[in-house]
Amino acid sequence: MTHLAPAKPWFIEEPTAPDDAVGHAKIRKALKPMGIKVATGEHTHNRMAFKQFFELEAYDVCQMDAVRVGGFNEVLTILLMAKKYGVPVCPHSGAVGLMNYHVHVSLIDFVCVTGEMEHNVLEYVDHHFVHDPFIHPVGPVNARGRYPVPLDPEVGASIAIFDKTIEKFSHPHGSYWAAHLRGEDTQQALDA
Repeated sequence: MTHLAPAKPWFIEEPTAPDDAVGHAKIRKALKPMGIKVATGEHTHNRMAFKQFFELEAYDVCQMDAVRVGGFNEVLTILLMAKKYGVPVCPHSGAVGLMNYHVHVSLIDFVCVTGEMEHNVLEYVDHHFVHDPFIHPVGPVNARGRYPVPLDPEVGASIAIFDKTIEKFSHPHGSYWAAHLRGEDTQQALDA
């Protein structure tokens, strides 16, 4: 990590096993003098596990994955704990999961919890596969690197998915999984 220090990365992501709170705490302590922060949380499944990371001061950036934590009540609890411990949240999005949901979580964190723009960040993937499944996808990132706030009062924070998407990816009978189980190339199913 000493070789990365001159590049001044904002953080290093998941430098050890995702559920190793003690290991992350030790790594964070070792990297702090170099100005390198530690981020993790995308594989953490509930508020109690997040609480352990917060209490051990195991990370500088919380990468909660709203799809994995089991509901919006868990999301709110984690956002409030992050605020209490002074840890910014960078919701994990990647190219999978309900990306719209993560954008809305980030917006709720800003509006209702932190009120801060500086560390209110979000992983972003600009790929049709991430946005196409949604009936009301979040708008494209603007020139300043920000998502626009949904303005349609009929839609609000929508994570509604097209029926055709649900049919395609339903396990095991959707076209994607059926192709996979037959040993076929699943790229055609993705592009269809």
